[in-house]
Amino acid sequence: MPRSHHGGRHELGQNFLTHRPTIDRIVSLVHRAPGSILELGAGDGALTRALAGLGRRLTALEIDEHRARRLDAALPHVRVIAADALRHPLDADVIVGNIPFHVTTPILRRLLSTSDWRHAVLLTQWEVARKRAGVGGSTMMTAQSAPWFTVELCGRVPAWAFVPQPSVDGGLLSITRRAAPLVPLRDRKAYEEFVRAVFSARGTSLATMLAVAARTTAPRARAALGDAGASARRLPRDLRPEEWAILWHRLGRRSRP
Repeated sequence: MPRSHHGGRHELGQNFLTHRPTIDRIVSLVHRAPGSILELGAGDGALTRALAGLGRRLTALEIDEHRARRLDAALPHVRVIAADALRHPLDADVIVGNIPFHVTTPILRRLLSTSDWRHAVLLTQWEVARKRAGVGGSTMMTAQSAPWFTVELCGRVPAWAFVPQPSVDGGLLSITRRAAPLVPLRDRKAYEEFVRAVFSARGTSLATMLAVAARTTAPRARAALGDAGASARRLPRDLRPEEWAILWHRLGRRSRP
């Protein structure tokens, strides 16, 4: 196949999913989420063909224009677009894809900052999937998005399930937009700054870190932790989404200029 003007397979980070049980698992997860489907990184169409079997409106993005042209000819009932997932509108009810590992974080950041979709099913690196699902504690990015999204780790995908085989395993994530956000959307930017401040604050205890981040006293920070049922939490990564939301309402919003 001719080389894309975007680069070769290595530059595009293309590791094509060939493991049928994983494809079936992804389709099963998508089946539970109603509405139109947008696939990111269709490649040679192994997942696209399976998704087409759901009989729903399906758009497939593929950055390699030669693969996109070939897939468009093979699947006339699917809208295939030669486009970059980092630029094309994420304008479907369900976003699904085997995400190129080298652009996982930019795609996740973009996905979590847009509002048109309701559900997402993504295959990413295993460690990224674990972190985004909060396994072993949440990262700052996970905590920043948690009031608006729930994230579930749906399984590990071995490296040999891809061709060519990557150096790490994959992880399957299911992301759902909350019907009732824990924090008003209008507060999102300020809430994200509050979370960042807590994660980066210095202190010997979570109460001290909260006090520094919220520009308040340690007793007031301890009281807020008690209100949230989080007084036993040791670090910001240990806080649950509901606890973060209460701390924001008790401390974050009131500390805003």
